[in-house]
Amino acid sequence: MTATAIYAGRILTPQEELLDNVIVVEGGRITAIGNRDEVHIPPGAKDYVAAGMTVVPGFVDVHIHGAGGHDVMEATPEALDAITATVARFGTTSLVATTVTAPVEETCHSLEGIAQYVRSHEKTEENTRAAAEIVGIHLEGPFINKARRGVHPSESIALPSIEVLEKFRAAADGLVRILTVAPEIPGALQLIARAVADGLVVAVGHTDADYDQARAAFEAGARHAVHVYNAMRPFTHRDPGVISAIMTDTDITAEIIADGVHVAGPAIQVLLGTKGFDTVLLVSDGTSATGMRDGNYRLGNFEVTVKGGVVRNSEGNLAGSTLTLDRALRFMVEVGVPFVDALRMATILPARRLGLAGKKGILAIGGDADLVVLTPDLHVAGVMTRGVGLT
Repeated sequence: MTATAIYAGRILTPQEELLDNVIVVEGGRITAIGNRDEVHIPPGAKDYVAAGMTVVPGFVDVHIHGAGGHDVMEATPEALDAITATVARFGTTSLVATTVTAPVEETCHSLEGIAQYVRSHEKTEENTRAAAEIVGIHLEGPFINKARRGVHPSESIALPSIEVLEKFRAAADGLVRILTVAPEIPGALQLIARAVADGLVVAVGHTDADYDQARAAFEAGARHAVHVYNAMRPFTHRDPGVISAIMTDTDITAEIIADGVHVAGPAIQVLLGTKGFDTVLLVSDGTSATGMRDGNYRLGNFEVTVKGGVVRNSEGNLAGSTLTLDRALRFMVEVGVPFVDALRMATILPARRLGLAGKKGILAIGGDADLVVLTPDLHVAGVMTRGVGLT
């Protein structure tokens, strides 16, 4: 693969700001970053000049169901190709394919298809197209509370089961990275402890847990919270519930869907005011409608309708989103979050939660060449995924 030299007036790694520097990419990895007068550029390298732009790491989305007219649970190469290519156009270079509650056998079939897709790409020596990399699977269900199910099909919601989880993990060939659980359901704490022992990130979500039940989940090893505020027991001053437990624990990372529809700007400010900027992650909760026009689409095995870019099911309930992480980044800046802090929420912080620090979500020597070029108004001008793109 031909080397690429990316010349940028500004680079945010995002740990530091570099001015008038160059990034050298070879074989899908970053091999050098530094002053253009000091870095060796390989002979024959292709130049990319990002004059007046800012180069940042590719975005990492730990909660996304689909894009480009397809859902991850279709699990075919064609569907997954469409999803990964679509989100890459908007700066997402790594994603965790997120399932929605469905019958166990149907879920296993989807997990097998996703795993086959991921493993086949691992065997390919070179990336050949600009597309996000699927870095794992997020099981958002079936171990959730029917009272806070959102649009998850009630008939497929199940009690926590280590046996079923092991069946899912086997079907996914070890690729399950995140498991969402409602901690108040009988058997949840045992499931959380087992999942944590097996190396999974356990999240609380779709939950009616009170404060003490949420704290018990954290003590059992849960360290993440799914789309905070949404599909959760509401916060009140006499019943602070799961939201208060999330806000007051600095070890818990909290997803936020920053589209102005799922969560209002002031509520995001409250979350950041309690947790700070180091434990809030931007997610899309994107559906098959992401990157598409208004119309009818699928989420898992049921139909949703998009009107004005907002996704709802037949009952009128919010059903995921059409959000992309570049839009989420701009929204966070609009509500007053410093750009660098908002950028960290879409890059290095989710990468850390997944255990991918140093490889994803950062511009560093030896890291994957996942790059996004942003205009001064924070729109995507170019994307590179593992060394491919930016043409």
